[in-house]
Amino acid sequence: MAEHTRTLDFKIAFAIGLGTMIAAGIFSLSGAAVAMIGSSAIIAFVIAALVAGITAASYSEFASIYSENGGGYLFNSRTFEERRLLTYGVGASLFLGYTGTTAFYLATMDEWFVRFIIPESLHWLPHGTAGVVTAVLLGVLNVRGTEESGTFQLLVTGAKVAVLLAFIAGAFAYRGPATATANFAGQFQADAVGIVTVAALAFITFFGFSAIAASAGEIIEPRRTVPRAIAASIVTVTILYALVIVAMTNSTVPPEIVAEEGETAMGLVAEGFLGPPGQALIVAGAVFSMVSASNASILAATGIGSLMARRGQAPRPLFRIHSDYGTPFWSVVTVTATIVAMIVFFIGLFPAENAPLGLDLGLTALTGFATLNLLLPLSVVNAALIVHRRRFPDVERGFRVPGVPVVPALGILANLALIYNLPVRGVVTGIALVAVLLVAYLTWGGAPEVEELLREVVPAERGGTEPATAAGESGSGANPATEGAAETSEESETSGERFRVLVPIARPERAPGYVRLAAALGRGREREPFVQVLNVTEIPDQTPHEVVAETAQGRADRIADALADESLDVEYSVEGHTSRDVAFDVVQTARNGDADLILMGYPDEHPGLTEAVEYDAPCDVVFAAGFDDVDPDSIATVTVGAGGGPHHRGSLSTVRSLIKRGGDVQVVSVTPGDGGTPEDPADTVAALDGVDVDVTEVAAATVADGLVEAAETDGGVLVVGASRDRRLSQWVFGSTPDRVVDRAEEAAVPVLVYASASGVPGRIEDYLFPVYRYLRRRLRNAGIRPFRRFDPSHAD
Repeated sequence: MAEHTRTLDFKIAFAIGLGTMIAAGIFSLSGAAVAMIGSSAIIAFVIAALVAGITAASYSEFASIYSENGGGYLFNSRTFEERRLLTYGVGASLFLGYTGTTAFYLATMDEWFVRFIIPESLHWLPHGTAGVVTAVLLGVLNVRGTEESGTFQLLVTGAKVAVLLAFIAGAFAYRGPATATANFAGQFQADAVGIVTVAALAFITFFGFSAIAASAGEIIEPRRTVPRAIAASIVTVTILYALVIVAMTNSTVPPEIVAEEGETAMGLVAEGFLGPPGQALIVAGAVFSMVSASNASILAATGIGSLMARRGQAPRPLFRIHSDYGTPFWSVVTVTATIVAMIVFFIGLFPAENAPLGLDLGLTALTGFATLNLLLPLSVVNAALIVHRRRFPDVERGFRVPGVPVVPALGILANLALIYNLPVRGVVTGIALVAVLLVAYLTWGGAPEVEELLREVVPAERGGTEPATAAGESGSGANPATEGAAETSEESETSGERFRVLVPIARPERAPGYVRLAAALGRGREREPFVQVLNVTEIPDQTPHEVVAETAQGRADRIADALADESLDVEYSVEGHTSRDVAFDVVQTARNGDADLILMGYPDEHPGLTEAVEYDAPCDVVFAAGFDDVDPDSIATVTVGAGGGPHHRGSLSTVRSLIKRGGDVQVVSVTPGDGGTPEDPADTVAALDGVDVDVTEVAAATVADGLVEAAETDGGVLVVGASRDRRLSQWVFGSTPDRVVDRAEEAAVPVLVYASASGVPGRIEDYLFPVYRYLRRRLRNAGIRPFRRFDPSHAD
């Protein structure tokens, strides 16, 4: 396999941290801080920087050890590996912290939109609208894999710094250096409580250092680069914040107006220094900065969600990579939904003033909520450093925090002090939500880590008509869930360009028949078929993989021997796994091996396995029943229904493959005896253009009966599409494919059930199809001409 390439150097890592820190904090909190405590705001920002610097040092040491993506959740998981409740709490809190920070950025951006961009005629829109829309758009971009490249991040950060320098220069040019300095010096206030309160709120602006550690897996020489980039970004941002505070204290806008404007005060101040063009520059810089920083926080939160799912501490789909976009689709969706919910809750439903039930929250409470969920896990990171030094004294550390354990302990105390000074309502909301998540986790109990779900105990061995020069080797004990497909570059050249069919085999004696069937299904494609045979030995949750390794080896050997004794005109490989979740193993192997099709038996005694593979597979799936004594190469007739839908249309490629070496196709239109109407075979016949097709109309009690009777009469194989309402109908009376398989078994008719790979739109369509069908039937019974037959290819 190709080795992972690190592409981010120091300047890019520095730009990531700096660009993430220059966001809503500097554009919104600076005005609110000056209005509250005047020039003393600079002290508050320095305190926040020092507290952040202590934890940043702990991050730097961990990043120099674990040069991977994951940040604080990864560091705590490696230190407190056996304390799953603690690591879950850290992960959940960080997830809320990142999403809360993004909600804070976008809610602040919304204030700037309302104040400076949206015309008054649109002020009737609910507060938070612009933030919600931006969150959804950023979510879509991240789902589709659009993210800032290193060079673009560098340019973006440079533009942000240029905007701030223009603002600062405008203040000094307007007042003059001497006057500006005097004005700044004259506005200090001895308000210790106010200073600490502002420092607590300002901490969120410095959390961008974690973005550097979270990207450690992409950074060149991370042990050296990460600590330097973190230190440089914190120092640079602190200097910029200090200069901005100086500029704000020289505002031409009266202090009471600054206090009233709050988050958007910087825009008015810029207008006084630079005129309308200066205000436009600051507004554009603020909005762009908040969007850019939000995108970085979404990426970080997505990484946390995906890693938690991989460790079994979040729903498994969050770990899943989208087959088309190559991104953790469900993790991005969850992050986006959480951000939208926070904006709606804190800004829309419970704003800062006149909220229902007297629950006034607003932007200040949202800041407290987000900061709480950053400070809590950061305190644990500091504690983890102390524990890690004692538990792993011999681990090589590219960077060492001086003064351990005193310095990390000071970091813990400082973090707790900042929490004490956060807005009470934000803290209470944050604690309540974390408590709910902890109770939910205890109720659920978690799931096994992905690395524990399956283990490859029998490396892939090649066989067939054209054995490869180098067999795929992954080594005994390798884990395909994380290692990827077990292939060498030589194997990729021979099989990577083939039409890959994954065939899970439970009974060794059935292997030859299924390999022949897989070869038949692979013919007629643009690429030659390659069959990947997989045997999975299921083990209970508490059983070590090693206990059943010998059993798995024996089963794989019997499959290999059975195949070697046959004359098979297709190249294949055989591998054996042990797994705690067979469906997950099959689906994950298909993903790792870039399978184009999965062929497996129709295990009606294990409907959960069939359903899980059907709905989660990254490619089309064919379920076979009744093929024990059938030679795929001798099939003379293929019977297929006239039904519609994506699964039916996909099944027609299977029909073409089965008759590649000669044969006829029978399209059956069934008139069911329950008063239903037959499907129009015209679309199916048109899709089989160039194939010898006979159309047969039959009347039967059910569609399943009609299809099986037609196939039994003419012989051959019956091909049907998977049910479009399987999950709904099986609770009541079983799906049509289930009835077809049961009826075909009695009639000794071999059946193939075809399920097309379905994304989110396809699943929604499948759930809505029963409603459409019910309405169409009711309209027909009422004598009303129904709408045209549903064709998802024409659906909006």
